[in-house]
Amino acid sequence: MENNKIKILIADDDKDIRSILSLILTEAGYQVISARNGQQALDLADDSVDLYILDVNMPVMSGFAAGKQLSSLYSAPIIFLTAYSGEGDKVMGFSAGADDYMVKPFSNTELLLRIQAILRRTQRSSAPNESPVCQTASNELVFKDLILDLDSQSVKRGDEVIVLTYTEFQILRLFITHKRKIFSLENIYQSIWGEDAVGDGTIMVHIKNLRKKLGDNSRNPRYIKTAWGKGYYVE
Repeated sequence: MENNKIKILIADDDKDIRSILSLILTEAGYQVISARNGQQALDLADDSVDLYILDVNMPVMSGFAAGKQLSSLYSAPIIFLTAYSGEGDKVMGFSAGADDYMVKPFSNTELLLRIQAILRRTQRSSAPNESPVCQTASNELVFKDLILDLDSQSVKRGDEVIVLTYTEFQILRLFITHKRKIFSLENIYQSIWGEDAVGDGTIMVHIKNLRKKLGDNSRNPRYIKTAWGKGYYVE
């Protein structure tokens, strides 16, 4: 980070939107770099980027395609900007690596609040965890045959690397560090986002994607279990 500023990479094929976002974020104290499409975002991406804001519909490479690659290479969270608000579109966005999903048009204030919320939980997740859990000297959490590396924000099962988004990793970490505790959707949202749930099914989409990536059958789950009418837990 330049002068300890948080670095945000924005990608949008609309020059005016890039200019507006750059102005808003720069005035808010962030360091901003911009890209015209998903491919250029990938070219500019590196470990110094703290947050990605990607438009969905871009030429050369879409935001979804870029998001999938970015989430497999880096641990920084991703916000998608899109004109589509359907549940199916959100599922696609979260499956592509989104940590948040904003529908155009949106207010500048809302965007800044969403950014602040994501960065808060990013910083919170790097703090020492005091919950009783099997944690190795190399800063790893072990749960059944899963190994969570807290430094790289990655999950391994044997020789297999399971690629999770930042938010999916934090949800799994939350469950594992509080075994047998039942988390309602509201509990999960408050624990990860640090605020009240917005009631748009976001958490359920994340749980669905997390189970799919872990190869978990919701009817006979090995990892994430359902307490019907109450929430989710691991044991």
